[in-house]
Amino acid sequence: MTTYTKENRIPSTPTDASIFYPETDGEPMAVSDLHRQILTRLLQVLDAHFAQKPEVYVSGDILMYYVEGDPRKSVAPDVLVSFGLGKKLRRTYLVWEEGKVPDFVMEFSSKNTYRNDLEDKMELYALLGIQDYFLYDAEGLYLPTPLMGFTLVDGAYVPISMGVAGGLHSSALNLDFHVDDTGLGIYDPVAGEWLRTPAETAEARAETAEAEIERLRAELARFQAQDN
Repeated sequence: MTTYTKENRIPSTPTDASIFYPETDGEPMAVSDLHRQILTRLLQVLDAHFAQKPEVYVSGDILMYYVEGDPRKSVAPDVLVSFGLGKKLRRTYLVWEEGKVPDFVMEFSSKNTYRNDLEDKMELYALLGIQDYFLYDAEGLYLPTPLMGFTLVDGAYVPISMGVAGGLHSSALNLDFHVDDTGLGIYDPVAGEWLRTPAETAEARAETAEAEIERLRAELARFQAQDN
């Protein structure tokens, strides 16, 4: 059995159909409504951001198997982003079939998970070669800080320092993560804008259009008043 890490970069190979890789571990996707709301929004934001890049795969709480032939070797990151795979729908993430591990993972830490997130999962993700590992504590009770980020350097994770604007930069995604009123905000330093969900974008466009209509109405009323 082989543990497939970033360095393997293996081509896609068929999986032995006689070995069953379950699609769920029986654990809930989020431990609270707050986690679920923030996590759902985060996935929508990332999906929208990478919508025009067909090679980028975004998912959450999907079981990732990293040792071919051993269904016990699995982990389900709350968020993962992987470049170069394509957006097909997957039931599981089989590393030996995909040919690589994700480039970015994030865990939403809770009372029951934060120790594992900081210890065993961090060690595993580093061993697998996942470039960026982020952790978020929605309640602000369990991690040393509500948002933590690590990047892989020579096979080990090193902390990402907070930027001047108060965010943590993911070099894998080229995006900045912030704790804000939405829970987790993401800023695109290249575009110079905050990322939004499709619904938020539609609402902002509607508000802009409504403001423009009101401006035109005011202009029309002013011209009519001058004519009179």
